[in-house]
Amino acid sequence: MNATPVHGTWEPEPAARWEDAFLSGNGHHGALVYGDPDADRVIVTHHTLVRPHGDDGHRRPPALAAELPALQDRLIAGDTTAAEGFTDGRPLQWVRPFHPAFQLRLNRPTCDVTHAAPYRRAVDFATGETTATRADWTSRVFVSRADDVIVQHVTAPHLTLDLSLDPRLPGAPAGLGIGHGTVLTPEGALLTLRARYPGSDLAYTGVTLVAVTGGTTKLVPPGVLVEGATEVLLLTRVHRHTGELDTVTESRDLRDLLHGAPHAASYDDLLARHLTHHRTAYDRVTLDLAADPAERALPGSELLARPHSAALLERLFAAGRYHLLSASGLLPPRLTGLWTGDWNTAWSGAFTTNANLNLQTASAAAAALPEVTGAHAALVHRQLPHWRDNAREIFGTRGAVAPSHTDGESGHTYHFSREYPLHLWTAGADWLLKPLVDHDETYGTRDPRTTAALAEVALFYEDFLTRTDEDGHLVVVPSYSPENRPKGGSWGALNAAMDLSAARHALLTAADRHPEHADRLRALAGRLPAHRTNADGALAEWAWPGLADTYDHRHLSHLYGVWPLDEINPYDTPDLAEAAHRALELRGAENDSAHGHLHHALVAARLRDGDRVAHALGRVLGGDYFHASLMSAHYPHRDVYNADAAHALPAVLIEMLVQSTPGRLVLLPALPASCRQGELRGVRTRFGASLDLAWTPEGRATAVLRPDRTHRIELRTPSGAEPLDLVAGEDRVISVKTR
Repeated sequence: MNATPVHGTWEPEPAARWEDAFLSGNGHHGALVYGDPDADRVIVTHHTLVRPHGDDGHRRPPALAAELPALQDRLIAGDTTAAEGFTDGRPLQWVRPFHPAFQLRLNRPTCDVTHAAPYRRAVDFATGETTATRADWTSRVFVSRADDVIVQHVTAPHLTLDLSLDPRLPGAPAGLGIGHGTVLTPEGALLTLRARYPGSDLAYTGVTLVAVTGGTTKLVPPGVLVEGATEVLLLTRVHRHTGELDTVTESRDLRDLLHGAPHAASYDDLLARHLTHHRTAYDRVTLDLAADPAERALPGSELLARPHSAALLERLFAAGRYHLLSASGLLPPRLTGLWTGDWNTAWSGAFTTNANLNLQTASAAAAALPEVTGAHAALVHRQLPHWRDNAREIFGTRGAVAPSHTDGESGHTYHFSREYPLHLWTAGADWLLKPLVDHDETYGTRDPRTTAALAEVALFYEDFLTRTDEDGHLVVVPSYSPENRPKGGSWGALNAAMDLSAARHALLTAADRHPEHADRLRALAGRLPAHRTNADGALAEWAWPGLADTYDHRHLSHLYGVWPLDEINPYDTPDLAEAAHRALELRGAENDSAHGHLHHALVAARLRDGDRVAHALGRVLGGDYFHASLMSAHYPHRDVYNADAAHALPAVLIEMLVQSTPGRLVLLPALPASCRQGELRGVRTRFGASLDLAWTPEGRATAVLRPDRTHRIELRTPSGAEPLDLVAGEDRVISVKTR
């Protein structure tokens, strides 16, 4: 029995579907591990693998700036469909789709004796290592954060393996130009697979070094046959490139990992180097909900059948942090994290920035994963030149406008249509910069790149916000509330609540970072209109008079001021918070998208509604959204592999227990009745302190704050508010009632 939460999961059968394969990753390479003793497969992925289009050179933002003034005139005059013609006539263009590289196949003869032996496959979240065992056969796989390589170690007496790199995965294009290479080496063998995209000079090449102990190795193209070995160590990398990859240099680099000074490296040596990076990050935060030890011991697939189990919440919290960390490095997580076994990824396996990406990374600051924020920052800063193009071409302004979809390389806005006029969305840059601002607040630093980017977003608003209403307030026009439209109206509108909140926040944050421009930027923010409360008492999705709400929708864009911003909250703006809560009550789930339910829960937590948090979580936990891998799906019944729920769930659990701003700590704002006891350790606050929180069934809670900075904050608990003085380096213990 397990007296503490389990930091891993296991299954009694190999994966039969790639969606159930256990996952490992280092933010560059990913691995989906089936764990089959007889016909094992490891699907290899890499963040850079996006399939080129034949017309990549034409995928730029539409040149519409000259037409913008006429569109603004028509929208302000009441032509609600005017924005439907704001296009250069192009058809809907998807961003380049993410795809897998190949599968590493390890086939061995079946043995009737061992086939009946007990089997177990597992993944250890603290190490990133997947293992599979049956009788005397063992396979271990991890993706190294230290050496950027996929490592697999297979052991068994008299081991016989047929090894190959197989590009035949679902949806692979027929015209993919495949070239195999196989040579014997002193260690064993070197396998290469080159795949050239149809009609393109772009290709990717996988290289696997096979190190064999004992037995013999012989060429059996396109792979090798190992016979009579005691262990086989496989090192795999994949590169996307133009022309041809220098496989000689790559093979030498892989050999150097094995033969570097002072001695030959074993699997355990490679793992130890990796753990200094991975375990250090993973161990920073833990959640213990005092779950039943017997339930903690269950395989993941059985635990998923118990949606009310505290052990399930513990494991999904741990799995969510593990998968989020593993998917973040070169880039933050895609819609599928870092993993897919199919070339036909839904929504191109892209980064969708109008909800999904920021929901997935929502826990990065509080859950002490600066590695995730670093990956997010890499995406933002790499694409800023393209954001400038978007602002200039579409709006005729200086500054920067972020796209709603990106493949990770191009930051140009070119994915839009009549029903999804994503090129009208101006709030994206603020939302994408918000996690970077949170990070700076959490660690007491100011990244100069973030400061510079904030200035560029403010520049956009200075040029864009030129129209006014009858009362002299600025008008955001055109304005788009992803991905909704007013009742009876069209998608391109005026003064969407999200756009108002984003513009205000961007200008005020830039003013804080740039005191030389502060007066001008704050004055511009002050001219934006207030939010509107509609006839139902709800915060209106569009503040422009006459635009009625459409309530049944998966997105909650209009509540951006509640979460992730601090603009609307029960303490400073109680009337607006009440209107926001009413808007949340009226919001439907539409098509049961997982991200909609967890977005709902995050907003509910900010509004101190624990029952609503529990209900939203229940919809996901009871809706069959999770695969045996503990990666999630976009829809109920495990329909469409998607990382939104898996990665966002830790943020929901933290927000219901602890919330912070640079000047406020809120303890137990939305504790569901089902979480009667628990302990959350290691979370970070935006005022520069780490925090441990424990609560009991008797209604008592204790928080221990370890501040890095000296200052006064406001403490909010279920009992009320009081000032709290913190001194850097001095622990502060707080005792409160939970209700």
